[in-house]
Amino acid sequence: MIDVMKFVNWFRVKSNAQMRQFDFADELTQMKVMKLLYYVQGTSLAVYNEKAFPENIIAWKYGPAVEVVHNHFVGKRGIVGEITSGDLADYQEIEANSKMASVVHAVQEAFGDKSAIELMNQTHAERPWIETRQSGIIDPELMRDFFRTELVNNNG
Repeated sequence: MIDVMKFVNWFRVKSNAQMRQFDFADELTQMKVMKLLYYVQGTSLAVYNEKAFPENIIAWKYGPAVEVVHNHFVGKRGIVGEITSGDLADYQEIEANSKMASVVHAVQEAFGDKSAIELMNQTHAERPWIETRQSGIIDPELMRDFFRTELVNNNG
């Protein structure tokens, strides 16, 4: 498993590159990265039967969240900021891990162009969110089973 903040930094580096390339690109927000992390974890569980990162996904009011990420960016909406050599090293570490690179690229491709609100609404309509009490830990087995079903339905 890889530290969750390395995944956050992968998405931050990706967002920074998009903002440099496209005038219309929005800065990655804390709310959006939380949903992307949920999809990273669910995809990893479904495809590889293993967690991408050790932290739990919590069913918060505005959708799935990772508490340590929230605490790191508390009070911030946009989270890209300045990209450091450490952020780039985290990006490269994930890119060098073939399993995790395939997961983050699939998540970015499927959900990267959606807004935080669209992703919140989407996660609120999915079984892992619906079946978890508010502020409870979303069961990784529930995520795995849900995402396996979704992957089969969307690819087969």
